[in-house]
Amino acid sequence: MFKKRFSIPQMLGVFFLSLGVFSGGTYYLMKNWIGDPGALFQIVRTMHLIQEHYVGETNRKAIYDGALKGMVGVLNDPYSTYLDNQDFQALSTMTEGHFGGVGMVMGQKKDGQFVVVAPIEDTPAYKAGIKAGDILLKIDGEDLNGQNLNQVVKKIRGRDGSQVTLTLKRGSEEPRDIAVTRSDIKLKSVYSRMEDGGIGYIRITNFNEDTARDFGASLQDLRDKGMKALVLDLRDNPGGLLESGVGVARYLVPKGPIVSVTDKDGNTQTESSSLETVDFPLAVLVNHGTASAAEIVSGAIQDTGSGKLFGVKTYGKGVVQNIFLLSNKTAVKLTVARYYTPSGRSIDKVGITPDQAVEATDEEGSNQLQAAEEYLRQQLQQ
Repeated sequence: MFKKRFSIPQMLGVFFLSLGVFSGGTYYLMKNWIGDPGALFQIVRTMHLIQEHYVGETNRKAIYDGALKGMVGVLNDPYSTYLDNQDFQALSTMTEGHFGGVGMVMGQKKDGQFVVVAPIEDTPAYKAGIKAGDILLKIDGEDLNGQNLNQVVKKIRGRDGSQVTLTLKRGSEEPRDIAVTRSDIKLKSVYSRMEDGGIGYIRITNFNEDTARDFGASLQDLRDKGMKALVLDLRDNPGGLLESGVGVARYLVPKGPIVSVTDKDGNTQTESSSLETVDFPLAVLVNHGTASAAEIVSGAIQDTGSGKLFGVKTYGKGVVQNIFLLSNKTAVKLTVARYYTPSGRSIDKVGITPDQAVEATDEEGSNQLQAAEEYLRQQLQQ
């Protein structure tokens, strides 16, 4: 049988042609993926130079982590961050519903200051008297200048039973040190009770995986007890899962849009309610600590007229983050979309102005609750 033979030059030609096609295809794909393959080569080259020539000790994992943190950090977005092994573990712990810490949600202002968005109810931070709006200056005596939000949160958290000293400033008051003992923070998010006159009260402290289900159960329990009107307390609620906020809103917003989420390419997804009508008067309590998913709920209620908002202007976080896995132990959290209330407004860095402004006259804001209940009584008399 005849067999065709190839010479060595021919085989080498085929080899280098194939290699060229592969390299060209790879370059084309990399260019479309990251924009500048040369920049990626510079990163690899820098890593090699450090390994080969730097006179001090090097930690390859720390260098990789530093490079990734730098990429995300240059976005100058306090909500976007690289999650290393420790950060990702903390996130996983949060998803499971408990973590070692003091129990307060932190944010970062444009000027770089770290602000308490809200203390979580019944946690060490809450019991220590830490309030939404307090400025965090130091942790265990260490100044926080030059640190990012993720680094600060990491320092606040720690082993159950360990102690951390927080230096906080409230308004024009002098800074003060507060020693707080960390505990296992369990995120129960829904509390309810029946007030006089058939007025139900539900407080949501944050939005986790169980919040919508627990809210529905609490609402039904109040109905069974003869509820005629409802106060929904979203004060100092830092938000949480968008899906959970939408789930709660479906009990309180009539048929139609709840929130629209628009990504960088202009693609919009609208979450809607199928509820025929809200068959009870509704009042919602908000304050400066009402943020994110809590603003989705309150914004939808205000825009659709299903209830009335009482308190002071909300925090103003109108963006959505997604978690992208890089490995089974690391990830990137990125702001991927903006959200809009049913009327089409963005509340990001603006907040929601309540229908009736009521400044709190005591730490509990009892006058705000009284104003909401008085409104509901008037509605029930009509």
